[in-house]
Amino acid sequence: MQRYFVQPDAIADGRVTITGDDVKHIVRVMRMEAGEEVIVCDGLGRAFRVELTDLGDSSVEANIVEELAQSPEPAVKITLAQGLPKGDKMELIVQKGTEVGIARFLPVDMARCVVQYDAKKEAKRRERWQKIAKEAAEQAHRNLIPSIGEPMSFKQVMSSLDGFDLVVVPYEGEKARSLREVLADAPDARHICVLIGPEGGIADAEIETALSKGALPVTLGPRILRTETAGLVAATCIYYHYGEMGG
Repeated sequence: MQRYFVQPDAIADGRVTITGDDVKHIVRVMRMEAGEEVIVCDGLGRAFRVELTDLGDSSVEANIVEELAQSPEPAVKITLAQGLPKGDKMELIVQKGTEVGIARFLPVDMARCVVQYDAKKEAKRRERWQKIAKEAAEQAHRNLIPSIGEPMSFKQVMSSLDGFDLVVVPYEGEKARSLREVLADAPDARHICVLIGPEGGIADAEIETALSKGALPVTLGPRILRTETAGLVAATCIYYHYGEMGG
């Protein structure tokens, strides 16, 4: 069953109004008709099975059949603080990270970032990333769309770590402490930040700063992972450890 996201105020009095690009998808791509059912999410965690009633060029109206009780959202919320990669790698990170279950993405301007930060360009890229997150959340049957934060400096990220139960930094220079060991020592962690360096890796000074803020460098094994791979692997390992991957 197709899944679409709407603003919370689009749901009222047992009715739902779908607008935007989803109208084209419903009417022209899927060629749905009145009487067919889809799932609508309000982006806040609630999902509804609805029956389409009126399909127009600019909006689709539907009646709520039932609210769905089961939520596919992980109990453990992961924030991926990702060193800004070059090219379109961030699109892949957002898309696949959303499918895995990541709750929030923070693009981070770090010492070894190849990309030169430009506020105007990043605003457009962020809008693109948010759209990708929405589409991936629909495909993965999630009830929430991960948020894409405004690009932050490394210093800003370090000053915002207090709200996490655990902060891990996959780091090729760490040879002893594994992610599994860290997670085993944090059975009640529910808000976890994963910090990933850009293509050039995390600078020594950044690791030292992260350590001083309570972050834990970890190894993900003997193989060197690309920046667009490391965060996804770490998130998957975390969700598997806490029983969020069906295992």
